[in-house]
Amino acid sequence: MTVETIKHLDINPAIAKALDTQGIYQLSPIQAQSLPDALQGKDIIGQAQTGSGKTLCFVIPALERIEVNEFTTQALVLCPTRELADQVAEQFRMAAKLIGNIKVTTLCGGQPMGPQIQSLKHSPHVIVGTPGRVMDHVEKRRLDLSQVKLRVLDEADRMLDMGFEDDLRIIFSEISKDVQTLLFSATYTEQIERVAKHYLHQPVTCKVESQESKPAITQLGFNVLPHTRIQALKAVLTHYQPKNAIVFCNRKVQVSEVVEELIEEGFSAAGLQGDMEQHARTSVLMQFASDALQVLVATDVAARGLDIDDVACVINYTVSEEPETHVHRIGRTARAGAQGMAITLVSDDEEHFLRKIEVLQGSDITLKGAQSLRFHKNKIIQPEFTCISLSAGKKQKLRPGDLVGALTKDAGIPGDDVGKIAVQNSASYVAVKARSVKRAMAQFREGKIKGKRVRARKL
Repeated sequence: MTVETIKHLDINPAIAKALDTQGIYQLSPIQAQSLPDALQGKDIIGQAQTGSGKTLCFVIPALERIEVNEFTTQALVLCPTRELADQVAEQFRMAAKLIGNIKVTTLCGGQPMGPQIQSLKHSPHVIVGTPGRVMDHVEKRRLDLSQVKLRVLDEADRMLDMGFEDDLRIIFSEISKDVQTLLFSATYTEQIERVAKHYLHQPVTCKVESQESKPAITQLGFNVLPHTRIQALKAVLTHYQPKNAIVFCNRKVQVSEVVEELIEEGFSAAGLQGDMEQHARTSVLMQFASDALQVLVATDVAARGLDIDDVACVINYTVSEEPETHVHRIGRTARAGAQGMAITLVSDDEEHFLRKIEVLQGSDITLKGAQSLRFHKNKIIQPEFTCISLSAGKKQKLRPGDLVGALTKDAGIPGDDVGKIAVQNSASYVAVKARSVKRAMAQFREGKIKGKRVRARKL
């Protein structure tokens, strides 16, 4: 059974109203397929690409099952990365804002333990976290999962790729056997099948093919030799001049090499690696999301959970050895109906991987010689914005409007020079055009926001 709009679902009117105020009333294909069964308490395997709206497929059923007056943890969502966990927690808070008194806590690595321990003393209704940190709390007996009614594995394929299967076993051993389980994954691998058989009971499978987004992505391949690959990458960036691009490498060492080469040539580039400190990772992601960085270079592991809507181009510096990974990579462009480009650099010994990708996609990737491209140093695109990090956020009652006011009214910066703003729990990020950065920094240094001084630094 599928339904088309939120109002066709039999759910708490407060949830429907909260979604409506966010302009969410039409259901995406994966929501339309999975929500009716999930709301009836059935286990679900949902297969859909990033950006398909799958988060609401479990947020709505979880909120429906929660008894607000029972101060126990009733829903558990596991995500592969902290960024994804933060986004999921925000969706819960948004959908529950008119219900009142629903407490959502994130438990992720790279965050101080103290505040998490304090938060757990009051048994939040919903826990969203990464498996490693949730397992830590379970093993130390700080987290009681015996009353969990619904558990979710979000981006399960990424989680299992990262080696979290043993953590899941420890966490799930604390949960009642009659729990409802929802599993969402972009791909359906043998590992996923094994985990699904073990933890799900007669699941309903909901699958949304990614065909809809294919026409919006222009895919091209360029033949390269091992020693011409980096030059081909530079040529691609100056020939097509994407506003921003994610470059995927198969190995961590390549990320460092590529970033070094690009920066030396004058590109605005930074790398994302799985073993980075969380604050460094956040800094790079915020620069990229706020159009203050043109090229983000990453491994697949480091890019997991990355959810940036407006990526103009994805470049595969090396061909992925797993066809599903290639599909996941390029799915980061052409989001929300936008046009996107995906370019793959292919050496002779990688062509058999490309063939596998073509079989999975059901379409060929046009291959050209990289010699048809020329690198033009004078065509390197520099970002329009600089990202400024501030030492205050939601905990200090800061809102985006406060930052806009401080910059436009107090500092006299034109409104068009203020770009994207992200206010997080204890920090905020604001993008400012290069010509107004000095004025912005002076305002933060000398002025106040909501009567308080904040520390600011350029990223």
